[in-house]
Amino acid sequence: MTQVNLLPPDLRAREATRRLTSVVVIVGVIVLGLVGLFYFFQVMNLSRAQDDLAAQEGVNRQLQAQVNDLQRFQELQNQLEARQELVNSVFVGEVSWSTVLVDISQVIPSEAYLTSLTGSTSPATAAPTTTGAPLIGNIAFTGVVRETDPLASWLTRLEQVDGWVNAWMTSATEESPFSRIYTFNSGLDLSLDAATRRGKGLP
Repeated sequence: MTQVNLLPPDLRAREATRRLTSVVVIVGVIVLGLVGLFYFFQVMNLSRAQDDLAAQEGVNRQLQAQVNDLQRFQELQNQLEARQELVNSVFVGEVSWSTVLVDISQVIPSEAYLTSLTGSTSPATAAPTTTGAPLIGNIAFTGVVRETDPLASWLTRLEQVDGWVNAWMTSATEESPFSRIYTFNSGLDLSLDAATRRGKGLP
């Protein structure tokens, strides 16, 4: 059976226009929805990126603070090493003179006694001795002895003390004829072996 559309042509056109308009509106709404959804996801991604950036900046600040702390520690370490080097340079070649006096009391012959003792030290810059240790100073003695034989023993005993080298005798003068009492002048060099542990640069 054949259907016949009895609507006037202008009504049919308006009906088609309304359908087309509805389709366009629906498509537009869908497109706007998709654009809005895409924008929403982009905003979410941007927010996450900003959060990640803020977190990384926080980590960077912590790392920089640690670097600054380490830098301060390194500066303190450098200052400590510089001060230690200064202390070492001050005490290089240090000699314990109380120990020197004890050693003298142990080696001086019973027939002799000292009237003066002069000691001096300087940085260990002199040429090494035959033992390999550089010289750091010397000691000069003036004393009185009965007879001259003990003077040979005196020189021998001086070099038996660790770090005492190159013992010498400059003079031995009899105080009066036939008195057999002599005033003598002698001395020795001090090698680095005679220095204290601190003077040798040891802890």
